[in-house]
Amino acid sequence: MKHLIAYGIGGILTTAVNYLIYVGFLELNFHYLAANTLAWAGAVLFAFWLNRQMIFHSRGNWPRELLSFCSLRFLTLLLENFLLLLLARWLLLPALPSKGAVSLVTVAGNYLFCQKKIFAKGGC
Repeated sequence: MKHLIAYGIGGILTTAVNYLIYVGFLELNFHYLAANTLAWAGAVLFAFWLNRQMIFHSRGNWPRELLSFCSLRFLTLLLENFLLLLLARWLLLPALPSKGAVSLVTVAGNYLFCQKKIFAKGGC
């Protein structure tokens, strides 16, 4: 349970980083999918560091873990961009609320991927 709480707090921090970057690029008039992709990249690097050092305390091979982490998170980027396109372009919802709805799906997926696949000793 302690592990799940730590991951939840880390998820909140990572989501905050993601949103700050996303909103920043929207304010600079970037397309919402470009803003989301750049926000994803910043958030993934932050999340990797946070998860590896502060949550799962991994001492495994960091280049291998980073590659695995980014590879699995890339799947969620594809899903997130598809869902953003669906909500913002096809259903005509604003970009920021669409991102919020999509985040619920991707946070759950990221936890499952990380816990089962990436870091040594059963974590993400």
